[in-house]
Amino acid sequence: MKIIIGSLNPTKVGAVKKVFNQYKVEGLNVPSNVSNQPLTDQETMQGAINRAYNARIAGESEIGIGLEGGVIIENDRLFLCNWGALVYENEVILASGAKILLPSEFINELRNGTELSVLMEQYTNEKDIRSKEGAVGVFTNGRITRTEIFEHICELLFGQYEFKKRKEENN
Repeated sequence: MKIIIGSLNPTKVGAVKKVFNQYKVEGLNVPSNVSNQPLTDQETMQGAINRAYNARIAGESEIGIGLEGGVIIENDRLFLCNWGALVYENEVILASGAKILLPSEFINELRNGTELSVLMEQYTNEKDIRSKEGAVGVFTNGRITRTEIFEHICELLFGQYEFKKRKEENN
């Protein structure tokens, strides 16, 4: 079975390859069809769904996976959020990752269209944080990395997929 992950970002591709290691996994750059910087839980989830569908179609695979990172602004607090979607046949499976508080000083720039990745580069004076430890890695002092958040989401997706397939086989 071939699985296409709707991204070339090494944190996302690495997470899918680790969890779905018994399958052929390929990354493919596909659109999320949402903002470059999703600003709500719903928009981030929709980006993951869109990436999964677009990956499955573009890669002509049995399974498409979409992983999307975003932020949530709620009551003058800023949270990091991550979503995953697995699409097969006519099914969509969803899972979300842990959320952590981010510096509230990012809120205005995010609302004005600056991506979190740009703010993180300015904040840390490091390049391409999103392809390495991610904001979660920076703000958890390396205890949890972006890849690990996406691995956790992939485990949730894979477990649900296995459960549904087993249930279908028993019916």
